[in-house]
Amino acid sequence: MKAWIGEEIGACPQEEGTASLVQRWLRVFGPGTAADIKWWLGSTVTSVRRALADLQAVEVDLDGRTGYLLPDDLEPTEPTEPWAALLPSLDPTTMGWFERDWYLGPYKQQLFDTSGNAGPTLWWDGRIVGGWRQGEAGEVVLQVLEDIGAEGKRALEQEAARLTEWLGGTRVLPRFPSPLSKTAAG
Repeated sequence: MKAWIGEEIGACPQEEGTASLVQRWLRVFGPGTAADIKWWLGSTVTSVRRALADLQAVEVDLDGRTGYLLPDDLEPTEPTEPWAALLPSLDPTTMGWFERDWYLGPYKQQLFDTSGNAGPTLWWDGRIVGGWRQGEAGEVVLQVLEDIGAEGKRALEQEAARLTEWLGGTRVLPRFPSPLSKTAAG
């Protein structure tokens, strides 16, 4: 660690370390369920619940499921303008939650392998709407799975062109390709 960050990281009690990781997860991905946090952390429900209690996490309703937020993160957020993104396999945004229906919709079988690894994904306005792959020449090929309107399609096409240019013909093969990314573009 000293070579990476310039100093050693001191040891801490397991409960303190777990609470610190849960706090960081909630800050980035919250709100989320205990199952989300357990899955991401690779820990036990007991240690997650202890960390949530230590952090004084606040219970919130997530469409009938209990979720958690940090006590200083309860204010509603302002809506954002629609946005487009092409994310790579195993991106933390895609992999951040265990219970993914709210942003994944019905596409789990097409975008995740049987071990739960995400392939390359297309995001439009906070939801996954498809996947992407590269053609033989390295061009980014969109695989949109639903009608996202002209604005969404145009935004994703711009992102695909930008990524194609940035990659400069280099093909990046995902370690865990999704079933969709293995198919020819439709």
